[in-house]
Amino acid sequence: MLVAVRIPLALSGGRPLSPGFRAGLGAAFVLLVLISAVELADGSPARYVGLMATVPFLAAVFAPWQAVLVAGGVATVAGMVFAFFSGLDDVPSFINVIGVGLATGIAAVVAMLRQRQAERIAELAKLATIAQQAVLRTLGPKVGTLAVAGRYISATAAADIGGDLYEALDTPYGVRMIIGDVRGKGLDAVRTASIVLGSYRHVAYERADLRAIVADLDRAVARSVGDEDFVTACLVEERGGTLTIVNCGHPAPILIRRGEVITLDPPAPAPPLGFMPVVRSRVERLEPGDRLLMLTDGLAEARRDGEFFPITDRARKLLGHGTVADGLASVESALMEWVQDRLDDDIALILMEYSGPTQAPAPVPSWELGAAN
Repeated sequence: MLVAVRIPLALSGGRPLSPGFRAGLGAAFVLLVLISAVELADGSPARYVGLMATVPFLAAVFAPWQAVLVAGGVATVAGMVFAFFSGLDDVPSFINVIGVGLATGIAAVVAMLRQRQAERIAELAKLATIAQQAVLRTLGPKVGTLAVAGRYISATAAADIGGDLYEALDTPYGVRMIIGDVRGKGLDAVRTASIVLGSYRHVAYERADLRAIVADLDRAVARSVGDEDFVTACLVEERGGTLTIVNCGHPAPILIRRGEVITLDPPAPAPPLGFMPVVRSRVERLEPGDRLLMLTDGLAEARRDGEFFPITDRARKLLGHGTVADGLASVESALMEWVQDRLDDDIALILMEYSGPTQAPAPVPSWELGAAN
């Protein structure tokens, strides 16, 4: 057994063995011991040497090809020992030993192909994650006069990367935030998210009217996606304590005020970006201490045994303590406990806190008042 440990260490160049390497060798040697025990109990002649061909294939399920060669080599040697003690005239046993050697070679090739494919998938996933992180910038802890935090919660490792997006900017028209969700997953969704955010980061400084921003973003989406693709989005502007919200088919933000939870539904529904939305604004007057949660539907639709995560019921307790970053950390912890660490969709969150006016409140523009009425 000491030799079996030193050989893989030598093959790995003295580096610590990977979990797959150890798991593959461990499972293979356990199986080899079981077959050997049955062979010893049965006595001569050798009847079960052929079963040792399963040892390298079992190693190939978990371990790289080097571990398969180690396991197969040990199994071949063990088979030769049993065949020798069976007698030189036991031809079937020696044929079985040759079969174990051939099985080792085949299993090593299978393990090599599996390992290359796994490495390629891991590299692609890493590149996709880097691309997504390049699109989404870190928010906070302050944007303008607001305390702001953003959080991206990835789904299970088996899920594709999503197209959730968010941004918060301090513009001449106040602090403006966007949160959105691109239909679909994968690199195409990340590409569309980057187009939306790139356009938003430009027009948010140029357009005085949120509805004009929506029109610009809609044109950007329509030019870059297919006929059935779209982006849901919610845009928020805070200026002098006045909160203006426009919503394009996206989950409504949640306002936490003095222990009360208020869902800020739009005055009228509007389709997502890409479908020429005509939006109406919702205008709210903020109070010091108000917190606003913006979310994507990954949170609204997270479920366990068919029951949705009760974010509205838990919002006051989860989001009302510590900093805004603490609040988002509490939401993520409670959510992962609810779904038992199995999410079906990525989630983007923004939490902002209004601490009160630092100057005289700016008048609400006439276009906002007209749209709100």
